[in-house]
Amino acid sequence: MNESRSQDLGLLFLRGSGALFLLWVHGLPKLIDYSEQLTLIEDPFHLGAHITLWLAIFAEVLCPLLIIAGVLVRLACLPILAVLLIAMLVVHPQWSLFEGQFGWLLLIIFTSVLIAGPGRLVLSRRFS
Repeated sequence: MNESRSQDLGLLFLRGSGALFLLWVHGLPKLIDYSEQLTLIEDPFHLGAHITLWLAIFAEVLCPLLIIAGVLVRLACLPILAVLLIAMLVVHPQWSLFEGQFGWLLLIIFTSVLIAGPGRLVLSRRFS
């Protein structure tokens, strides 16, 4: 396998596994159990629970799906990174590195995808 192909597979694995993990652990529970999530979601900017939850669903459901497909990948990383930074620095600033390790790892993954791009294994090269 040549180096270019290996890099493309590595980027596919990085973006796919990170996006699936975010979607499965955070996105789908918000979408599936919307009513309960309304009572649980933090609203640090006082936008209201519905708007805050829909912004989180956008970042944690739609954006990961775009990243998996390889469509608008770098653009789709931005809302994810925004939600993660808000969670880590505004909502949970008291968390130790140990308590926030999942969030920091997701920041590392999606920042890496933002920097490196999706690679050539995408649904459409035109919109990646």
